[in-house]
Amino acid sequence: MCPLPKPKQPILCYVTDRRSLPLSTSADAHRLLLDSVGTAAAAGVDWIQLREKDYSGKEWTRLARESLLRLKRSGSGTRILVNDRLDVALACGAGGVHLSENGIPVSEACRLREEYFAGHNRKQDFLIGLSCHSLGAALGAARAGADYIYFSPIFFTPSKASYGPPQGVERLAKVCGAVEIPVIAIGGITQQNAFECFDAGASGVAAIRLFQEPAGPLKETVDALRRASLGAA
Repeated sequence: MCPLPKPKQPILCYVTDRRSLPLSTSADAHRLLLDSVGTAAAAGVDWIQLREKDYSGKEWTRLARESLLRLKRSGSGTRILVNDRLDVALACGAGGVHLSENGIPVSEACRLREEYFAGHNRKQDFLIGLSCHSLGAALGAARAGADYIYFSPIFFTPSKASYGPPQGVERLAKVCGAVEIPVIAIGGITQQNAFECFDAGASGVAAIRLFQEPAGPLKETVDALRRASLGAA
């Protein structure tokens, strides 16, 4: 698979977290999550990373299939990425897998991807990405064949506190300049600071709250992020 070129417009990625959805309970969280996926796709996000880490294999398969079906019915071109579960992503026809830094090696994921598509005689359109927290990890991911990376945390966010203090936009700029694949900034991204990420060379931004709990209509947030990227060009 040819390397994914850096996009002309920013990649906007919604990262799911059903447990933080407003008014969610154990009984309705899955339904609300699917609604959130549909809303994000309708608003124009480019990618949706399904990141329900506590799901079982059966629950992962159900989530991926139902999300893909909802997007297909709506005619959306949004790409679905499955967190870590390469097997589920391939079997369900998702648009890629997003790997954690301590998960399956990128090179192994690439090998399995090639074998799968060769064996099923299908056109390959499947991205492999990796979460990185250092320049060294980013360089290693690019060498191993990753199509894109996340670099985090850029700004402070409780969900990334275990990875240490924020990296900041200066480190983000160094990573963006060091690799030829797209770098997606994540960690504390807001509508207000996304411009700094684009200005540093990021090919896109990923977030939970920015897309899951927008202050107003999500389409307005997406449009504002597109405008911010033009200002950084």
